[in-house]
Order: sequence, then structure tokens, then C-alpha cells
Amino acid sequence: MSQVKAIIGLGNPGPKYDNTRHNAGAWVIEAVAKHHNVPLRLEKKFQALYARLSLAGEDRYLLFPQTYMNRSGASVAAFCQFFKLSPPELLVAHDELDLLPGTARYKHGGGHGGHNGLRDIASALGNDKSFSRIRVGIGHPGDSSQVTQYVLGNPGKAERAAIDAVLEEILATLPLTLEGEWSKAMNRLHSFSASK
Repeated sequence: MSQVKAIIGLGNPGPKYDNTRHNAGAWVIEAVAKHHNVPLRLEKKFQALYARLSLAGEDRYLLFPQTYMNRSGASVAAFCQFFKLSPPELLVAHDELDLLPGTARYKHGGGHGGHNGLRDIASALGNDKSFSRIRVGIGHPGDSSQVTQYVLGNPGKAERAAIDAVLEEILATLPLTLEGEWSKAMNRLHSFSASK
């Protein structure tokens, strides 16, 4: 398996969406940047907030597309083209309806599961779904008709605290994934739960 060179966090740009559940993937990027004290800067050629930093002894990239969730692929494709990165070198963080807040999972490849950001990225990368993911649980509203309103809503206080706790756990396990120790990272992250 290729080594991860870039971590991509999905969400929508701008203050209006900063705290919405759909931006849980972007929160991962923001947490990593804050933890390592590197600023995310707007890079026009990628249409994204971007940072370069040293993680696990190597240069890595952080990317938060500013194209809106459904158009994430254009940003990711431009970024991959510039740095000559292949899909297996990407780790994409995104919100996950099928997991409770306070839980997260690593995953290699697979379908988009109805997630428009993942769908657009796979399409922009020539329908290649071999990138890895960090699935950040946000819970499900219970009815599919409420999903859009739910993901674009802000989590409650306890819910956000649970998500913040799992973001800390993602930060703790990230070095393992970057060193290729996927099973150790998965064992630790997948056994963690801060669910309400």
C-alpha cells in the first residue's frame, strides 16, 4: 500500500458552514494544522486552504477544498496533478452519517456511500476509489428526508464535545497511519468511543 502523502478534509467554505456537521472532515484538517502550529493558507491553483508540514519525518500536505462539498473533486484533482500524487497516497476525512458522534473509522477504498464529496473526488480521479478515508461519525437524523437539513445544521453541545474527543484520538493515531501501521491505528481508533 502506498504511503499517505496528503490528508484532505471535506466540508463547505466560509463562516456560514464552519460549525456544521458536514464540515467534520474539515475539522480534522484544522485540528492537525492547529496541533502542529501551521497556518492553512488559500492556494488559488488548488481552490483550497493548504499547508505543508513535516509529519512522521516526511513532508506531508493538508488540503481543505474551498469548492463546496459537491465539487471537491476539481480541487483534489488539481492538487494531485501538481504534486503528482496518486489516489492511494491520499487520506480523505469526511463526515459519516452511519457512525455515532464520538466515533471514527479508518477505511481503505470502497464506494462513496452516497457522500457527494467522495463521489465527486472519485469521479475527478478517473473513477479511482483507492484513496483511504477517515470517517468521522456525526450520527443520523433517523429519516433520509431530513439528512440535508441535518448535515448543514450545527451539532449540539454534547454532540460537538464527543466529536472533539474523537478528533483528539484521530490526531493520536495519525502518525501510525503515516508510518504505514494501519492495523495499530485502526485497533486504537476503532475501539474508541465518546458517544453521547
